[in-house]
Amino acid sequence: MLITVLHIRKGDPMAIMMTDEQATVVSSAVKSISHIATLPEITLKIIKLVEDPTSTAQDLHLVISHDPALCSRILKVVNSAFYGLPRQIGSINRAVVLLGLNAVKNIAIAASLSKLFRGGELCPNFSARDLWIHSVGTAAASKLVCDQLQLGLPDEAFLAGLIHDIGIMVEMQAERNKLIQVFEQLDIDKDGVPGTNMLELERQILGADHCIYGAGLCEAWKFPPSFAYVTGYHHRPMELEVGSRMLATIVYIADRLIADVNQGFRADLPHLDIDPEILEELKVTPEQLQSIKEQLPQCIEEVESAFS
Repeated sequence: MLITVLHIRKGDPMAIMMTDEQATVVSSAVKSISHIATLPEITLKIIKLVEDPTSTAQDLHLVISHDPALCSRILKVVNSAFYGLPRQIGSINRAVVLLGLNAVKNIAIAASLSKLFRGGELCPNFSARDLWIHSVGTAAASKLVCDQLQLGLPDEAFLAGLIHDIGIMVEMQAERNKLIQVFEQLDIDKDGVPGTNMLELERQILGADHCIYGAGLCEAWKFPPSFAYVTGYHHRPMELEVGSRMLATIVYIADRLIADVNQGFRADLPHLDIDPEILEELKVTPEQLQSIKEQLPQCIEEVESAFS
């Protein structure tokens, strides 16, 4: 079964995440949407290549060169104001030298994911476009948090922020009518604030919430466990084991900061208060939080331009 590894591995924090019934529901949904459940073949090749410690920049260039469109998208991102490199980069080899294999891998994944958020308006309270805007904003904010706190994982944080709500896209593709029911019952006001807990409604109507669907998709994509932790626990990162919390706590903060500036979707956040325990976990000071907030508008604009 698709979720077996995450679901029953002893000592794994994800083992507490879902019941057998939820695992079955998520497995069935992911299998039913092959166009989402399978990343582009070239992206999977890039992931596998970068995870091989013997790989070189030339190896990565050879893989990416087989897809000129992806190559162009990667170079567009690398040359964007978001990265702020001193001169234009004209080759993947040069991008790898300046940013590293892992950074280029994450850019390639992000460029591939943008296509998955094209689904138009599901209902008056939800559109895939709004979710993409929110996801891009959360990615930008996650990188800002990481940079501000000098945590050393900016590219992982960016990708984690980008995919944190990907489970909603699984729901939209596999259980469209049931997801419409969820949004109809959310009692969302004119500012996008829900009057009902979305995660509870999802569990009632769909059998699992978008966090669980997202973790299942990460497993199908064979992403590192850290990304399944983010998708699965971005609403409750302190339930993860100490060594597995960092990315999820970063995204938890970024998610709320973006919603606070009305950046797209926020139906799963009835309030935007940041748990003091999470601020303490990352050692975030009020001054650092304010600095991140001040940098957000420009950073969001740069990321949206890079990935448009």
